[in-house]
Amino acid sequence: MDEVVEEAEALKHQGETHKRKNPKEELWNFIWRPVYWFRMLGDELHWSFVLSVVIVYGISQGLGVGLSRISTQYYMKDEQKLQPSESQIFFGIIQLPWVVKPLWGLLTDILPIFGYRRRPYFIFAGFLGVISMLSLALHKRLHLVLALFSLMAGSAGIAIADVTIDACVAQNSISHPSLAGDMQSLCGLSSSIGALVGYSLSGFLVHLVGPKGVFGVLSVPAGLVILVGMLMRDHHVHNFSYRQVNQKFLDACKAMWTTLKCREVWRPCLYMYLSLALSLNVREGMFYWYTDAKGGPSFSKEVIGSIFSVGAIGSLLGVLLYQNLLKSHPFRDILFWTQLLYGLSGLLDLVLVLRINLKLGISDYFFAVIDEAATHMISRVKWMPLLVLSSKLCPPGIEGTFFALLMSIDNVGMLSSSWAGGFLLHVLEVTRTQFNNLWLSILIRTIFRIIPLGLLFLVPRSDPNLSILPTEMLRTKKGDDIPESDNVELVPLVNSTLD
Repeated sequence: MDEVVEEAEALKHQGETHKRKNPKEELWNFIWRPVYWFRMLGDELHWSFVLSVVIVYGISQGLGVGLSRISTQYYMKDEQKLQPSESQIFFGIIQLPWVVKPLWGLLTDILPIFGYRRRPYFIFAGFLGVISMLSLALHKRLHLVLALFSLMAGSAGIAIADVTIDACVAQNSISHPSLAGDMQSLCGLSSSIGALVGYSLSGFLVHLVGPKGVFGVLSVPAGLVILVGMLMRDHHVHNFSYRQVNQKFLDACKAMWTTLKCREVWRPCLYMYLSLALSLNVREGMFYWYTDAKGGPSFSKEVIGSIFSVGAIGSLLGVLLYQNLLKSHPFRDILFWTQLLYGLSGLLDLVLVLRINLKLGISDYFFAVIDEAATHMISRVKWMPLLVLSSKLCPPGIEGTFFALLMSIDNVGMLSSSWAGGFLLHVLEVTRTQFNNLWLSILIRTIFRIIPLGLLFLVPRSDPNLSILPTEMLRTKKGDDIPESDNVELVPLVNSTLD
């Protein structure tokens, strides 16, 4: 009997010793935690989904946007000789393909090409990006209209490729509601890391090869989209009747309209649009001021790239902050504090433009880095619950197209913000060389960013791990007139058994 008691006490002591892990083991577990997280997502959602998100969000969008932003800004400023207000408006025009994302979603759902719903659209999107970027890179003096058309075509290529991933994210958010936050974190991490690499290289590349040379480099991410289309496993549609396309298009539009009329859906949609539209975008005014030798700090291309790369780090920290601490908090609580901080962060630009930082002994570069990091971190934390909320507003059967519709509403909000900001810069006469009223535009923008706090009653206070749609809508089955969402997965490069 005594031996049994001693053995039990020894096992208990061994268990307590095992619980007290040494620092090296804890550090090792911390380092491997992302690997375990990726493995968990791969086991729950399939490895092809995780890889597709990394390619499309990380390389095509994250890296591509990181490289293209600075190159496009310098292209507009130095090659096309545009004013800040004009550049602000044209940047909005370039993003128009993102506004019509539901159209791309409907086409991939109801209009197969050569019997396939997904692969041709990925390949088309990749070729569209490659051709548009090479046109900008190889043409010596491209007219402004043709340059805008090429930039729009490149943006359309990214948007078309993005639709399929959005559909997968929305569909998996319905089937795995507890992983909705993890999926958005995966998207955000991929995008932020890709943007970090892109912004870190963009300034040096623009300095070495110029904006047009960077456009040539951007044909590589577009080529990877073509590769994804070639590797994708897509179910072949037999005996498809193209006469039914119009009817299916009308049925899908009717289903989306029915969903939008639901109170639980249109109220958050209205908030998402207004919160974005009221955040006036005067980014181009700040960029021109950054590079001005008289009134501004006269940052070089490399410095501009390093500042924006720190902004990408801020976005990454925002994703990690949301993933580890905030993803379980109610939507309304997170949005209140993030919107408030987002509005107040705009005052950092005001301090920089009024040169108050120099009076405090803080250099322009150091303060600009702090400004960029803080603003992007808060903006990302503010954006993450909106993405999770959007994924939970998608009804079964049209989740891909409806998620694209919600994202297009967000893009309309950002487009409104960009055009309103450009109009504000024009009214205040902020030009390539005159920045006397830039501080006033920043102050007006800060005030407008606070307004959405009075609209938070439109957002549900529910737990983000629970469903938002009414029960009867979640029980709706896919009808014959709504195409089923195909499982999008990559063909294994080696022979293996699919789960």
